[in-house]
Amino acid sequence: MSNIKEELLGKIESKELVVGVVGLGYVGLPLAVEKANAGYQVIGFDVLPEKVKMVNEGHNYIGDVVDDELSELVEKGLLRATSDFAEVASCNFIAVAVPTPLDEYQIPDISYVQKSTEDISKHLKKGSIVVLESTTYPGTTEELIAPLLEKGSGLKCGEDFFVAFSPERVDPGNKEYKTKNTPKVVGGVGEDATEVAAALYRNVLESEIFTVSSPKIAEMEKILENTYRNVNIGLVNEFTKIAHKMGINMWEVVDAAKTKPYGFQAFYPGPGVGGHCIPLDPFYLTWKAKEFDTHMEIIEASGTINDSMPEWVVDRSMKILSKKFKKALNGAKVLLLGIAYKKDIDDMRDSPAFIVLEHFLENGAEVDYYDPFNPSFKNEDGSTTESIKELTPEVVASYDLVVITTDHTPVDYQMVVDNAAFVFDTKNATKGITENKEKIELL
Repeated sequence: MSNIKEELLGKIESKELVVGVVGLGYVGLPLAVEKANAGYQVIGFDVLPEKVKMVNEGHNYIGDVVDDELSELVEKGLLRATSDFAEVASCNFIAVAVPTPLDEYQIPDISYVQKSTEDISKHLKKGSIVVLESTTYPGTTEELIAPLLEKGSGLKCGEDFFVAFSPERVDPGNKEYKTKNTPKVVGGVGEDATEVAAALYRNVLESEIFTVSSPKIAEMEKILENTYRNVNIGLVNEFTKIAHKMGINMWEVVDAAKTKPYGFQAFYPGPGVGGHCIPLDPFYLTWKAKEFDTHMEIIEASGTINDSMPEWVVDRSMKILSKKFKKALNGAKVLLLGIAYKKDIDDMRDSPAFIVLEHFLENGAEVDYYDPFNPSFKNEDGSTTESIKELTPEVVASYDLVVITTDHTPVDYQMVVDNAAFVFDTKNATKGITENKEKIELL
């Protein structure tokens, strides 16, 4: 057993370990809270002063974090936040959970990971471990993170410090699985790194910690998880297009198929895919695959299908208005119900509803939205678009078409159907509606 490994395992067991979490977003803040809950002193790092201020005041801004829990940890001195990376020098364990978006050409943008790693490297002390949690392409931890840490610190990976990858698994709004009880995968650069990283997660989480032989395995498995979902959503969306032409209710088809107790998992159609995982992660692999002269044809095809859904929603809306009311989309008043990418959350990242909205505007429609979880959003030009304050019968009746883009639970869909001229439901939110069903068209 190396001295570093022995020391780190001892500090994990005695709770003397000081944990740093870089990036206090949807992944980082819940992770920081759970580590503080386990009794470790946690320092959160973020470049946004407003996040640092809110954390230090005990004010929560993430749906999966309990407000009282955060404020109590801050009051006890177990959790604090800073933008000063010099404080990395006091940390033994540093988790990196920063954004890994795609650029406009669907090429991975790892600038946040790179910058964070460089900032860490300047203050990394001997006997520490750095664990990347941000989703990325296979090879990032060994080919980018470890060399950057070595270069900036003058230390040697595997001898002076450890590096590992443990992919985040966060499903905003999930009532059953949170950070604390979701199984964790860990793959380190060397067995010692894997053992140390796994030991901390076992002391923090109430879930299985599954170790793999290398960071590349862990990086690839994360992409497989989300590609599996992307491809299957693409499959059901493609089925939906032909089912519509054949006059078949695809929602009923899926519900029937899922009665099979083996060999089938239900995926449902929708106006597109959103969030920071499913629409993005598969393309980290397609980009990396080109380095090996390989094209990931299924991933690319499913991406094309899913990307086509927002425009298809608008095209269907245009036909509904024309066929039922002899009205053009140009000049029509349209109300979108829901701007979040999934039900009952305030997360709007990469929501397909934004693309639907954009296509409606491009076709001359007058568009408003209602979302009880997202009262406003910022536009690219810095302006703000606000949700309708209250969804009343009079408000609903004032639109030519209501399009359900997110199936939020608090919405009274029977009231909407009763008062709307017509409803185009892309999420099957009106499934339980019994009256005025003739005013509903499903995706």
